[in-house]
Amino acid sequence: MFAALDLGTNNCRLHIVSPLKRGYKIVDSFNRVVCLGEGLHHTGLLSEAAMKRTMYALQHCADRIKRRKTFNIYAVATEACRRAANAPLFLDQVKNKTGLSINIISTREEAELALEGCAPFLHDKTLMDDKNRALLFDIGGGSTEIIWVRIDRARGQQTLAGYCSIPVGVLTLKEQFKKITTDSYNQMVLCIIDKLLAFEQVHRIRAEILRNQVQLMGVSGTITTLASLILKLEKYNRSAVDGMLLKSSETRKIIKNLLIHKINSLESCSCIDKDRIEYIIPGCAIFEAIHTLWPIGSVIVADRGLRDGIIAKMMRYKYHKNKAEFPTPYYPLIQNTSIYKSSFLPQTIS
Repeated sequence: MFAALDLGTNNCRLHIVSPLKRGYKIVDSFNRVVCLGEGLHHTGLLSEAAMKRTMYALQHCADRIKRRKTFNIYAVATEACRRAANAPLFLDQVKNKTGLSINIISTREEAELALEGCAPFLHDKTLMDDKNRALLFDIGGGSTEIIWVRIDRARGQQTLAGYCSIPVGVLTLKEQFKKITTDSYNQMVLCIIDKLLAFEQVHRIRAEILRNQVQLMGVSGTITTLASLILKLEKYNRSAVDGMLLKSSETRKIIKNLLIHKINSLESCSCIDKDRIEYIIPGCAIFEAIHTLWPIGSVIVADRGLRDGIIAKMMRYKYHKNKAEFPTPYYPLIQNTSIYKSSFLPQTIS
């Protein structure tokens, strides 16, 4: 068994998987809104209430890991813990109470892992239509990652050509713009565009879009929620949305409808958890900013990312280290990524 834990600004997520000849099977999964970064934008600290909620969720994760007798574990924390002055102390408390050793990863490591998790879609000819560039976005609670990818089809590999991480996510936008109006929504969009302009100026992505060489891919709860609404799912279904190709025009249309009806139209949607509803509009604003700056005709929906990337690298590390014969991983190899540093070792929790 392999376990990957992602402690984000808004969510605490866990995957426990069993390896197969190609890829793996998810045997247990956990996802809870903990709002760890609540108030962080104003205080620079994790609040007592947020840490208490998160500790409770992490204890659940530790119990699941122990119950499954999982010995290959890697746990990471992202933007909230990168920014909070008291995060190291909190993570020490987590280790003492749960046995989980959680590593605060850099923005580059976060981008690399998200790319690794989504790698299968980059080599899917049906989804990519032979395009040799991809633009991935991962909308989180406290930050948004933009990943610019060069694809080598002959070798079946991809290269991280550039990335940026802006310190704005659904939780920070919700706290900054407390009331959703047309004006505040437009301000959100403009705020995000302004933060992304420097990345465009360096990489000239719009020029590649004009050459029809770029595919957009969304790695976040925002894009999977929009896909669920477009499909009119009665209950969220990962297999229905993961790998779905959405027309960007359909996505913008559903966003417009959400803005007209605001939160009221979402409360009756059984495919959306009630504790996530208030974060959908801020997520839509981030997506709309990305698509306005980089107007690509379709977007691949990926219900995967950090956790999948961690598991792929753990599996490759373990079997390579043991020199055991193991089929070629379903995820293409990415060279020279910083996740291979010495701290990336399987752990056990007592």
